[in-house]
Amino acid sequence: MGSIEAQPLASQPNPLSIEETRMKRTALYAACLFAALNICTLSARAESTVQAQTYSYGTPLDIQKVLSMTEDAEPSCGVVNARMTYLDSQGRTQALDYRKFANNCNDGN
Repeated sequence: MGSIEAQPLASQPNPLSIEETRMKRTALYAACLFAALNICTLSARAESTVQAQTYSYGTPLDIQKVLSMTEDAEPSCGVVNARMTYLDSQGRTQALDYRKFANNCNDGN
């Protein structure tokens, strides 16, 4: 009978290298999550530190995209203070304070 030679097994990954790969992947995921959260908080901080300009009739406006609009909470219909936060045409965050009728007014009645 012929002799049976031992055939080398197909190259299998070393268990240690699998664990190293898993750890590297976990570290990469954590870094991506940290970067995403950092971008979100940076955006929120930038919005809160913007010096608001007060609107008066004829103020030139350069509004590319509105980010948020808020107003004072008033229980009844009337004039309230409001703020619009927006991006200008150069991508800078700006804020504009102005006066308006409250959202809970019914068509001026």
